[in-house]
Amino acid sequence: MARRTESRHAGAAYGAPAAGMDRTRRLVIVANRVPNPRERGASAGGLAVALQEAISGREAMWFGWSGQITETTATTPRLTRHRRLTYATLDLGAEDYRRYYQGFANASLWPMLHYRLGITQFDREDYAGYRAVNAAFAAALAPLLRPDDTIWVHDFHLFPLGGKLRRLGGAAGARRRIGFFLHVPFPPRSVFLALPRADELLADLAAYDVIGVQTEEDAAHLRDALRRAGHAAAARRVGAWPAGIDAEGFAAMAERAARGPEAARLRASLVGRALVIGVDRLDYTKGLPHRFIGYGRLLAGFDGRHLGDVTYLQFAPVSRSEVAQYRALRRELDELTGRINGQYAEFDWVPLRYITRAVARTTLAGFMRIARVGLVTPLRDGMNLVAKEYVAAQNPEDPGVLVLSQFAGAAGDLKGALVVNPLDPDEIAEALDRALSMPTAERIARWRQMMEAVRTNDAAAWSRGFLATLEGGSASALAAEHGGKAA
Repeated sequence: MARRTESRHAGAAYGAPAAGMDRTRRLVIVANRVPNPRERGASAGGLAVALQEAISGREAMWFGWSGQITETTATTPRLTRHRRLTYATLDLGAEDYRRYYQGFANASLWPMLHYRLGITQFDREDYAGYRAVNAAFAAALAPLLRPDDTIWVHDFHLFPLGGKLRRLGGAAGARRRIGFFLHVPFPPRSVFLALPRADELLADLAAYDVIGVQTEEDAAHLRDALRRAGHAAAARRVGAWPAGIDAEGFAAMAERAARGPEAARLRASLVGRALVIGVDRLDYTKGLPHRFIGYGRLLAGFDGRHLGDVTYLQFAPVSRSEVAQYRALRRELDELTGRINGQYAEFDWVPLRYITRAVARTTLAGFMRIARVGLVTPLRDGMNLVAKEYVAAQNPEDPGVLVLSQFAGAAGDLKGALVVNPLDPDEIAEALDRALSMPTAERIARWRQMMEAVRTNDAAAWSRGFLATLEGGSASALAAEHGGKAA
């Protein structure tokens, strides 16, 4: 298939063959949050699941915030050993948490990286706190490092970390291979530069040996910003590696869960009705209000043929409830849910079920397998692994249909989806109508195409590809593709 050819080309350019990875080196993963050592498999978070391949069969350390807030930020990490993996965690002080995490990371970087300049905020003290926490992380991590460690830093919370580690490490710091991966989108240069101190953040990125993003569009935006800021060598070290899931593992989990008691309860409650499912965090980037309105228009139109025949189940666990925009979003969704159910519900049918508490990943996998339609319509997303999970969860003999935003990175992989503009509720309604009436043969053909892409660009391919470039000396090949030698 075309996408498989494209993936092989990316691997050749970026050094994706697994032979490039050096499993004799310890891998140090640095992220804002460290997973709970007791949470593995079905209960683990997305990054933890995606990195299983990277840490298997080698010694590794995972460093970052513990999730605990204390009076002051710790200076010495708390170490927990599990087989060959060491968890190294720091508690954050309340003021540092407010400035670094709630402030600059989530009020400034998060909206700006998702193209939302209208709600992007900037405060100099928040920015100073962001840099101070990155410095504290570097100071706590540096004594734990070995000269030949490979360091892989993740996401926008830690843009400055690589440079700070280099300065603390002396000669050893200069020799270490340090890579960075941005899991969210990177906007066009003109959008990024609207953020005060954007030039300093670009200089921070120039400290990394390899810089990864989700899509070639994001890579082009970041290369342009770095190049025009005077960091031409760093621009040549940017590559795109689409993140993936453990496709076979998720498929098996979904098949098992679909035979379980929760799935049985859901089926019984549907009474034969088609199920549309959405699984998201409660976040303004996910396009939930437009999605709810689109579903309402599905019920209002199409000669009323969907009334009483379809149920939409939306999971949206509450996050960042202390932020005003998130509180306003929750109120809006509560109102939309009440309006849709009040207008269309019958005494034996509730058209929209909306749940804001967390549900186990295993349970969600089983529900995805039951659903006739997966509705994934973010306004902007780096990749969106829920879309890939929905595809993997399907019954090959009777798969559902994926309705997917054109602004999700996953749209580049999942050519069999019904792709929509998430800002157009009528387009969402039309796609839902088409999905609910699609013949079995077409559903199977579309699913097979998508499942091939999900298997090819899985979590293992993502981590192997990036680390082969970082550890295997193939950054020069990456640089050559973009016009010069890697620094």
